[in-house]
Amino acid sequence: MSQAEFAAALRGPAAPCPAGLRAWNGSDPALRFAVHRNNVVSGLIDALAEGFPVTQALVGSEFFRAMAAHFVRQHLPRSPVLAHYGEDLPDFIAGFEPARPLPYLADVARLERARVRAFHAADVPPLAAEAVGAALARIDRVDALCALAHPSVSLLVSPYAVVSLWAAHQVDDPEALAAVDPGVAESALVLRDGLDVLVLRLAPGFARFFGALLGGVPLAEANAAAAADAGGQGAAFDLTAALTLAARHGAFTALRDRDEELR
Repeated sequence: MSQAEFAAALRGPAAPCPAGLRAWNGSDPALRFAVHRNNVVSGLIDALAEGFPVTQALVGSEFFRAMAAHFVRQHLPRSPVLAHYGEDLPDFIAGFEPARPLPYLADVARLERARVRAFHAADVPPLAAEAVGAALARIDRVDALCALAHPSVSLLVSPYAVVSLWAAHQVDDPEALAAVDPGVAESALVLRDGLDVLVLRLAPGFARFFGALLGGVPLAEANAAAAADAGGQGAAFDLTAALTLAARHGAFTALRDRDEELR
């Protein structure tokens, strides 16, 4: 019996006990394997519920656990670290037919997953605000200046009010969720500032700006793209405010001009 055969038997609730298993006390190995299989599935569902509390709250525990059970049987862990388990759950939710009436659910799960990744991201010293200002003062190099994001940083652009939906579950106010219009598009910058994981709702143009920077686009091009995006929404992009936001929360670890790193 191979590990792959054993794992395959764990996936299916009706799958037969793997051949060759023996119980140390002479008891029925099929019964003991069934108990082990149920414990594995239940434990993984518990891990998902812990990692996606708002997603679970939006659909209720019974629905979430049933959905998670389908996911677990298709996606066993690839790492012994349970904090890494669930990376594929948002995409699974997007294709899960019973969840279709809540089209924003997958993006809420993506936001929660981004928070978990940010919490466990590597500790890298952020770029000091003074260094950002000094680099930008070198006007002859700004056009080619690129930012290196902190490992905890990620961007989520959604057609749904994912930040508001998530935030409504962080307060003890039953009316907070009722006040959210899920159909309002929102974008979030997720990062770890010290020991705190932050979810920052981004103003028009800011998402385009940070998305460009995370994609390696130089500052000048990112600024132009953000200004065009914000202008299309009837707003003006404030580059200083965007850089101040990034510097305040340690979103950058370095600014690079071509092959030279500025610190």
